[in-house]
This record gives sequence, C-alpha cells and structure tokens, in this order.
Amino acid sequence: MSDEGLRLAQDKMRAAAVDPTAIDVFSHYYRALEGGATGLILEDSITPLLDPPRLDAVEVSDEAAREALGATVVLKLNGGLGTSMGMDKAKSLLPVRDGRTFLDLIVGQVLTARERYGARLPLVLMNSFRTRDDSLAALAGYPQLAVDGLPLDFLQNSEPKLRADDLTPVSWPADPSLEWCPPGHGDIYTALLGSGLLDRLLDAGFRYASVSNSDNLGAAPDPRIAGWFAASGAPYAAELCRRTAADRKGGHLAVRKADGRLILRDTAQTAPDEMHYFTDTDHHPYFHTNNLWWDLRRLKAALVERGAVLGLPLIKNLKTVDPTDSSSPQVVQVETAMGAAIEVFEGATAIVVERGRFLPVKTTNDLLLLRSDAYDLADDGTLRLVGEQAPLVDLAPAHYKTVSRFDARFPAGAPSLRGAGSLTVAGDWTFGSGVVVTGDVTLPDEGGPRTVAAGTTLGA
Repeated sequence: MSDEGLRLAQDKMRAAAVDPTAIDVFSHYYRALEGGATGLILEDSITPLLDPPRLDAVEVSDEAAREALGATVVLKLNGGLGTSMGMDKAKSLLPVRDGRTFLDLIVGQVLTARERYGARLPLVLMNSFRTRDDSLAALAGYPQLAVDGLPLDFLQNSEPKLRADDLTPVSWPADPSLEWCPPGHGDIYTALLGSGLLDRLLDAGFRYASVSNSDNLGAAPDPRIAGWFAASGAPYAAELCRRTAADRKGGHLAVRKADGRLILRDTAQTAPDEMHYFTDTDHHPYFHTNNLWWDLRRLKAALVERGAVLGLPLIKNLKTVDPTDSSSPQVVQVETAMGAAIEVFEGATAIVVERGRFLPVKTTNDLLLLRSDAYDLADDGTLRLVGEQAPLVDLAPAHYKTVSRFDARFPAGAPSLRGAGSLTVAGDWTFGSGVVVTGDVTLPDEGGPRTVAAGTTLGA
C-alpha cells in the first residue's frame, strides 16, 4: 500500500500547490518511514561532547564583531501556535511584558542592534499558514523594519498527515485543515531554497544567518557571537548551555563514533531504556538551545549538491488527526529538526554561551517567570535575570495550563519572584496584586478555589 500512499500524498501536495522541492524532500522521508526508520540514536553509537569552546574565553575585536553583524540576517521560527497553552494564533503574539508581545520585543532587539552597530540586520520570520496573516499584521506597525526590499517572512511548507495503519493521507472532512501539518522546523532549509529567499539574501550581500525560535527572547542579535562565527570559518554552529536539573529533557549534541561528526539527539530519538543516559546532566553536560549560525554560501552549496535533500534524521511523530480528539484516527507526522543539520556540514562546531541566551516559553510556568520581576526588561527588548538563578515555577496544569486559565488566576499580573527559590502551586489559587514570594513556597490543593490576598508575602 505504501507506493499508492506516496502517490496519493504527492498528488495531494501538488493539488495544494506545495513547492516541488518540498514534495521531493517529503518523498525522501516517506521512503525512510516505509523502510522502518525510527530516527533512534543509540548511546553506544555516540560519545558525549564534554569540552566545547566557550564564548567567554574567545577574543573578538569590536571591528570584527561589527563587520560580521553587518553581514547577518536574523531568522525567527514563527510557525508555532502555542496549542499546548490553549492558543489558536502565533505564540509570538502573546503579551510578555507591559502589553508587549514576543514579536514586539524581538523587533525592539533588532532595531536597537541596527542603531547601535550600524548594521542592516534584516528580520525575517518563517511562518506557517496558520501564523502568517496575524504575524504580518502585527509587523505592519513597524514600517521601518523592511530592509533592501527583502520580505518580512517566508512560508513553511505543509505536508499531509499519514494514517498510521497504511501510510495514506488522512481524510478529515470535519476540518480539512487538520489533514495537514508542518514538516518540523528542519523544513527551514527546504523553504529557504524553494521560496527563493536564500538567493535573495546572498544577492543582497548577506553571508551569515542567526536563527532561533521566536519564543526565545534570549537569542537577541549578538555581534560578538557573529564575529566569533565569522572568524571560525565554520559552515554551521550551534549555541549550547550548561545543563541543570531543569534541562534534563532538552536535546544535546554528541560526537558520532562512526565518522566523528557532531550530531543532535532529541528525546524522540532516544530509546526508552536509554533515557537515563539522556537525562544525566553529568554524562551529557550541555544542551542544545536551537540558536544556530549558518554560512549562507555553504548552506546554498550543500542544498544544491544534495538536490535540497539534506538527509536529516527522521522524527516519527505519532498523534491523532484532531489533537483535541483522542478518538480521532492515529496519524504519523514526518518531521525533522533544524539543529540536526549540524551533521551535514564538515567542520561544523558549537559554542557554550551564557544561560541568558536561552529563555524559551513552552509552558505557563515559563511565562510567569518572564512576566515577573525575576527578570528586568531593558530598553532594547532583552530580558536579564536579576539574581544568580531563576526560581523554579510549577503550576498545577489542571488550573494553569492554558493562557486563559492562567490569566484568570493572575488578574493583577505576576507576583514578585525576585526573592523566590521556587513556587509550587498544587491547587486552584488566584493571586491578588502585590503578592511577594520569598524562598521556597508551596500552595497546596485545598479542594477548591482559594485566593492569595493582595499584599501577601509568602515564604520566609
């Protein structure tokens, strides 16, 4: 049935005017899936990466840093809807501080860097078909953002979800849009090439790309990293941070024994009986931030040489066609990870950066931290941790998982967390204004709604 399944999927993509390059890449991964590829990376096939270079030990002149940033474009992955937090639009449009969204703060970071360093520094979003209209409408409020006629975005490709039983494209008449999914953020390479944006950037004189997720406000334009990357001569680099107990589930780099190449391993690529290796923060001491740097010329050469198929490891993602209906048919989403491309490029490297360059918001726990005074918001749109270590926040998913429920329980905004070590909220608590958390605080489940009165100090 798989030959017929591939043909049906290809026909469906052509009918939807999907770029032929993306169809070729999808076909490559369909055959890999058909052949039983799991994407698993076994522990005995790799060696932990123990001593990568550190940015704080690198010398970069101001002139070299400024020159490199002047040849850099900022690319942001902006296809996520924040569905895990109950959102139905781009997560980057979620207010973070003082009514300003992720996208507002990112624009502020880019415009400030342009002024400070005299760089053109285009900002380009990779949107999905679900995030494009709202995101571009938000950017319309910044007419000064466009650079050299370059677009403000390009579109991530779409592919059919496949029935798990026979690998044919799923049909879901109740909502045909749910028959489609993005191919993971590894699609950025295919989309850059197929959209023509890669050629436009090169023609405009840009040499490097700084790439990161739009929900990571730590990944602001950084001339020092740009200067280091340019001087390294590497085709590709990844930013790493030292792992803590809070990062045990984050992907990490390792060295593949077979050829000495750096590779990325994520949770989905780890066998269940080897997760103890994956989560051991001493065994694999650095995690992958998904902040990347590319030499655009070398990227173009690799894509042309390989017919746009970089051959990134497949990630087989099992879901239901309707994510909100567990009884709907099980489907396979064929995905790849952007950071996995590190294994494609000979001479690819990595560098350890300060933890402040990794501030993702994956849950409302993270959102509460960034909205609180545990971080200061600078005029340039960057957030800086006030203390030495961020407090640990654990909010009961039953009451705080979605943004709407979360906002309803913090109607006056986040409590003060500047003096907190941890805040665990096990029950249904609504916080009044001016609440201060100090030390380690746990609010138990009292069996019903409770209120933390305005002006309360919790903890020692």
